[in-house]
Amino acid sequence: MPFPKKRRALQFTDDERHKLEPIHKSRKEQKRRVLRATILLESAAGNSDEAIARHHLISRSTVVLCIQKYLQFGLDAALMELPRSGKPRRLPDDAVAWVQNCACLKPKELGYSYELWTYRLLVAHIRRQCSAAGHPALANVSRSKLHKILHAGEIHPHKIRYYVERRDPAFESKMANVLHVYKEVEIINNGLLRGELREGDVRQLGMVTVSYDEKPGIQALGLTTPDRPPVPGKHPGHLRDYEYQRLGTVSLLAGLDLHTGRVIEQISNTHKSADFVDFLKKLDGQYPANQKIRLLLDNHSAHISKETRAYLDTVPQRFVFVFMPTHGSWLNLAENLFSKMTRTMLRGIRVATKQELIDRIHQYFEEINAAPVLFRWKYKMDEMAIV
Repeated sequence: MPFPKKRRALQFTDDERHKLEPIHKSRKEQKRRVLRATILLESAAGNSDEAIARHHLISRSTVVLCIQKYLQFGLDAALMELPRSGKPRRLPDDAVAWVQNCACLKPKELGYSYELWTYRLLVAHIRRQCSAAGHPALANVSRSKLHKILHAGEIHPHKIRYYVERRDPAFESKMANVLHVYKEVEIINNGLLRGELREGDVRQLGMVTVSYDEKPGIQALGLTTPDRPPVPGKHPGHLRDYEYQRLGTVSLLAGLDLHTGRVIEQISNTHKSADFVDFLKKLDGQYPANQKIRLLLDNHSAHISKETRAYLDTVPQRFVFVFMPTHGSWLNLAENLFSKMTRTMLRGIRVATKQELIDRIHQYFEEINAAPVLFRWKYKMDEMAIV
């Protein structure tokens, strides 16, 4: 770039000076941006190119280039690097597209035993097949180059992201039905909070709503060596031997009263229709005989089995079931109860016997019921169409 011997003096606008001053004084900006801002400010103050270069131990051409970029292209160009042509591309677009297409296929579809690609396997495949596919430029492709190609295409062939397919054709209508229930419960509970209803009136309601769910397979794990307490400066947390003993599993059946926040729970060794019927009997004993019990529950086979239907026939008009859509268990507020339990009480739990696990679960719900909290459904309640 030719530099004229004479150039006009630098004159900054107020906006440009307000931008340069913070950069000049900054300790967090890139060093080159700080240097260039300083060169421009000192040149505008009347310092010569040679004086600026000597003061900052740089060449005069660096000073001249920075000032010339400002005069020709503006302040942003002077503070940053101008775009360069760079090294010419070795891989044409069709070769890049072929690589990305290979990455989108599963290895087993191309004759390998792997389910997902590894970088090593994909590089080896590309090198072997590129010439036959008409892309010889890929014969020496490296792992880093492959990563750049896949990153540019936002492709991660070594990862799996899970989702739940909606297989229930009536999903929307069933979801709306569940949300209707939550809205009705909210109206009743708001009446309690405003004092329009007394707490004792809840038991006089024509229908009480309970969110029900099961948590099967809770493991009773025992220690092989006692835990060591935290030691400051050595290990800040509890120290535990990684080995453990399996003492059995239990299933938890729980119903969350959406009007009071209290939990009715039952623990069993199995997860069968008989266990669900036993829970219904326990639930039946918790509420007045003239009160309907509306259960929000998922589509487990035990909930519609012959044994369950036979019991329901013995207590007609007592229970009302509202089923979640298939793969819609996230709509059930009892899931929040179990999630909190898993993250707090069950996290890292170790017991001496299976009975100890049962006793501690019972104790946990006793503590919950001593200070119950109302669970409320809020997620997009006003945005979802309820018809």
